[in-house]
Amino acid sequence: MSISPATNFQAYAGPVNFQVKKSFPFVAFLAAAVFAAAASPANAQGVASSGSKPAPRVKASGLPWDAQFTDIAAEAGLDLRFTYGGETAKSYIIESNGSGAAFLDYDNDGRLDIFLVNGSTLEGFADGNAPTNRLYRNRGGSQFEDATQSAGLARSGWGSAVCAGDYDNDGALDLFVAYWGPDALYRNAGGGRFEEVAAATGVAGGGKQWSSGCTFVDYDRDGLLDLLVTQYQQFDPATAPPPGKASNCEWKGMPVYCGPRGLPFGNVTLYRNEGDGAFRDVSAAAGVRGVENYYAFTAAAADFDGDGWQDIYIACDSTPSIFFLNNGDGTFADFATETGLAFNEHGFEQGGMGIGVGDFDGDGLLDLIKTNFAGDYPNVYHHQEGGFFEDVVVRAGLAVNPQYVGWGVEYADLDNDGLQDVFQVNGHVYPELDRQTKVNETYKQSNLVYRNLGGGRFEDVTALSGPGLKIEKSSRGAAFGDFDDDGDVDVVAMNMADTASLLRNDLDNGNHWVRIELRGTQSNRAAIGAAVTIEAGGVRQTEAVLSQSSYVSHNDLRVHFGLGAAERVEGIAVRWPSGEVEEFPGAAGGRTLLLVEGSGEVAASP
Repeated sequence: MSISPATNFQAYAGPVNFQVKKSFPFVAFLAAAVFAAAASPANAQGVASSGSKPAPRVKASGLPWDAQFTDIAAEAGLDLRFTYGGETAKSYIIESNGSGAAFLDYDNDGRLDIFLVNGSTLEGFADGNAPTNRLYRNRGGSQFEDATQSAGLARSGWGSAVCAGDYDNDGALDLFVAYWGPDALYRNAGGGRFEEVAAATGVAGGGKQWSSGCTFVDYDRDGLLDLLVTQYQQFDPATAPPPGKASNCEWKGMPVYCGPRGLPFGNVTLYRNEGDGAFRDVSAAAGVRGVENYYAFTAAAADFDGDGWQDIYIACDSTPSIFFLNNGDGTFADFATETGLAFNEHGFEQGGMGIGVGDFDGDGLLDLIKTNFAGDYPNVYHHQEGGFFEDVVVRAGLAVNPQYVGWGVEYADLDNDGLQDVFQVNGHVYPELDRQTKVNETYKQSNLVYRNLGGGRFEDVTALSGPGLKIEKSSRGAAFGDFDDDGDVDVVAMNMADTASLLRNDLDNGNHWVRIELRGTQSNRAAIGAAVTIEAGGVRQTEAVLSQSSYVSHNDLRVHFGLGAAERVEGIAVRWPSGEVEEFPGAAGGRTLLLVEGSGEVAASP
């Protein structure tokens, strides 16, 4: 059975006319809500929080849950201990946000390697002693070796985000790393080595900017990956106030570092790939610089409205989030408010951090999930016909844990039953919490797992998810992929002042799976921005190929689908970044399939 593009992508067909959504009553209501948010007592602090209480938990389903996670970082050889500012107290916000992680196959041996972004301290380090980023090469057998020096990736500094893409279409993944200070672009030279070319290619940015997120995206459909970089804020410790200095320098009456409120806003930079090895800053011409007054974090790029052009959603901290819709003429317009993605369901801004992209209800439309600060629910944005998103977090069952500060997050089928579950990593930003008794919160927190029950409902199965979910750390970035090639989704997470977590999924329930690797020809070679839909066992599933999601992190570019009891995929449809939709025939599961743009054929991935 094949999938008809006309049927599968019906909800994506054609651009949406958003003019009808700019009605005066809606805008007036929203303005009133924003004013109320600004005047609320919860905003007499540096970060947005609504003080939400846990929603009532429904009765547990009692269904078996077989995804079991074990942290094997130590035995696997991931020995990096992250450095990110003071460990027991933070003087400035630069010390609090942590960094991202990446699963990628940098040497094309078919195994997922791991790249971890590291930070620094305000005091600095003596020559030769500064911590660096780390690249760990997958040797197989759940063993990794440190390849940082041989790969040329040993840079020190305040690293933040990582995103990967093949910007020169040579078949090897390149890396971009965002920093407080000049950014880094590592061109994959082959043979296990990278060359740092940010300044030479024009993407190093300003010397004092604080870049927070990034994504490769072919926004103009020329087959070349462009680069979007978010800046969290314009941070300068020489002018930043000390902890407790003002109302935006406290948390529930406790003196803490200041911000983000009250500190200078960041911006967004878009670099166009010129095709000659260089990039050109087109931020103003493309319209992304015209949107102002926000603290931007994670950027996720995909064709959200199905018009064949790549759009960009950006999670923002304590300011409205941004949804850049691609106009198809080299420009973007922010429609976050009109589509329901700027605020929560009550019209309040939130402390947004991470973004997950998937299709949790199998309707072929890409949904979103966004993590937020403590005292707030995540946003479960259900994509509806007409281009609107509805925040269904309470109805979906994910409003039961507002006490956590959420960071990395993803829709992923953790038990291979054909339904996309949710994995969320957590950690507070104030280590001072561990030395006081007035606020019932802790710096180190456990991660969360929600099982998809179908029908748009989830349940918290954290307590059933193995020993790895009983560990408490202050986590930030998280990447998702099957590093041990056993057919289930694993997780690697960054932990503040600690080693990484490598959470191996020891799933053993007999469910089947398939993994799909895409290769663009007219599109960029890595097919970043593609959307893949399969049908198996009468169930449709859709996944996007993303350069960045979770929290400033990079997942395996191969998309993973659980098949449940089905042993084969009945049909596959791919909406390529070029805008074209292509059908592929069915194939047996239990392996990685390679789909080459324009071939119409399915092959086993080498």
